[in-house]
Amino acid sequence: MAIIVTGAGGFVGRQIVQRLLDAGQSVVGMDTVATGIPTGARAVAGDVCLPAVRAQAFRDGCAALVHLATVPGGAAEADPAASRRVNIDAMYDLLDDAKAAGNRPRIVYASSIAVFGDPLPAAGVDDRTPLAPRMVYGGHKAMMEIAVAMMHNRGEIEGISVRLPGILARPKGPSGMKSAFMSDLFHALRAGEAFICPVSTGATIWAQSVSRCADNLLHALTMDAARMPATRVVTLPAQRITMGDLAAEIARQCSVSPDLVTYQPNAALEAAFGANPPLATPAADHAGFAHDGDPATLVAQALSVIAAG
Repeated sequence: MAIIVTGAGGFVGRQIVQRLLDAGQSVVGMDTVATGIPTGARAVAGDVCLPAVRAQAFRDGCAALVHLATVPGGAAEADPAASRRVNIDAMYDLLDDAKAAGNRPRIVYASSIAVFGDPLPAAGVDDRTPLAPRMVYGGHKAMMEIAVAMMHNRGEIEGISVRLPGILARPKGPSGMKSAFMSDLFHALRAGEAFICPVSTGATIWAQSVSRCADNLLHALTMDAARMPATRVVTLPAQRITMGDLAAEIARQCSVSPDLVTYQPNAALEAAFGANPPLATPAADHAGFAHDGDPATLVAQALSVIAAG
């Protein structure tokens, strides 16, 4: 049976599919279009909401499902109905399809730190921090964390949900994500171009390179599931860094001046994406998940993915 990856042609999905293929795994890659799904995977292109498309993906069984496909934050806020259709209804259908096609298959669900809402508690976030989503995206992610845990507790799947921080650096261009400025900073400085940052130099973010994110999601596929907490969800470890320090490190590694960056803070963006307090992730640490180690490594990993195209 295959490992099925939704969002397989996307930023994170391509990394995961290629690594699975390199390890000799049988992979089914699902996405709205086949473009971007690595060669070697059985590509299933179409709307994940359609039963016929899902049936094509699950026709040979399901050893595991890595669910990345989503309507992201900004797009979900602009179209809550589309977010419900994809982020809730289609995902629940995928869980049902997976349990019917496999023998208690492992489900790795990419959730988000958006479940905590904003403003975040100034004292910090840890495994005891209550969920308080304010945006549609965060609310829908929180709902499906519960669905994964419920089906796990019923013995129907082996569920693991991981909350992703900011993942860097996403491809240049529209993404539907309000946090896209974090990745746009990389592209601008790598090209030696001026960049207007919409949050302040002291704005703090939680970040992880796409390479480390892929490592963590693949770890979720193979780890001892007994190391997960009873909630079946962990918040991934991340580097907490100011935008000023991030810009300085990118500029250093790209051999350009950090003065290319000017700061024109948007209060709403800063509150939602630039006020991340200290983060403690003991449950994820215990389960074997990790961050990049230090900001220099995070930036180097992100730039290497950009360079590889």
